[in-house]
Amino acid sequence: MAKDICFQLKGEVPNLFMLLGAEINGKANLFLAMSDNLTKEKNWNASALIREFSKEIQGGGGGQAFYATAGGTHIEGINNALAKAKSWVEQNQ
Repeated sequence: MAKDICFQLKGEVPNLFMLLGAEINGKANLFLAMSDNLTKEKNWNASALIREFSKEIQGGGGGQAFYATAGGTHIEGINNALAKAKSWVEQNQ
């Protein structure tokens, strides 16, 4: 479901940078999607970024330049991961 949301919004929202966090079956999950123009023009990479954000949920992940996922055990860290992503975007606009 989260993947579907990410791909739908990626096609509809210009300059999309979206990190979703969810608890699924007792585990922390992160989903990062971004517009193709951000990966090309700014050289942002969702796979590299998700590895950094997933430290907050004591996990790891990866994916493609425009979409990546991560899983971890520290559900309480989801809010920290979201805050870390927000701060990163603000610093790299």
